[in-house]
Amino acid sequence: MTKKKKSLVETVSDEITKYIMDNELQVGDKIPNEFELAEKLNVGRSTVREAIKALVSRNVLEVKRGSGTFISSKAGVADDPLGLELIKDRAKLAQDLLEVRFMIEPEIASIAATKATEEEIERLQHLCDEVEQLILHKKNHRLKDIEFHTEIAKISRNQVVATLIPIIDKSIEIFIELTKSALEQETIETHREIFEAIKNKDPKGAHDAMYLHLVYNRRNLKKADEIDR
Repeated sequence: MTKKKKSLVETVSDEITKYIMDNELQVGDKIPNEFELAEKLNVGRSTVREAIKALVSRNVLEVKRGSGTFISSKAGVADDPLGLELIKDRAKLAQDLLEVRFMIEPEIASIAATKATEEEIERLQHLCDEVEQLILHKKNHRLKDIEFHTEIAKISRNQVVATLIPIIDKSIEIFIELTKSALEQETIETHREIFEAIKNKDPKGAHDAMYLHLVYNRRNLKKADEIDR
């Protein structure tokens, strides 16, 4: 599958994050200044500045005027509430996230099947169709895949589940990254089964379809791990 090319700022943000992990920096530790990072990463200082801004917005870094840039004490409060971005072992993280999804996501789908409105069903169908079309046209479906699962979580109308959405999102992102989107046909089929069960107000069907979807995820994650060894 052809991946969408990252911008230079996104690439530099990733490199800075990698630097933090490789050097095992902790909350409160100072990172090199703009000039040093620009030299180290062979990019302009303006690019480094924008990358740092992006990491500040995600609460990975914080800038203290006159002192420098430090690992944020609020790491993960934005789109990464548990600070998962800074965990180095991505394969182990993917497995752990999938375990959590097995615990909660089939039940979330079951609840969604009892609460979905016609408008929400229509929106979910649209997302299901979009993911399918992106996969069939060999385009990056990661963001729409995340939207599909996020919408199901929102339909549950559970305010605690709302705080867990980033965990599901991060799991999908890392899964696609590690498996190189190998789970394409299975994604189309199981997404459709999940959607149909929610549309038909079938809680058990939604639960089982989501569980099967995660089983396929686990199987492909295991294959990817064996290939990397």
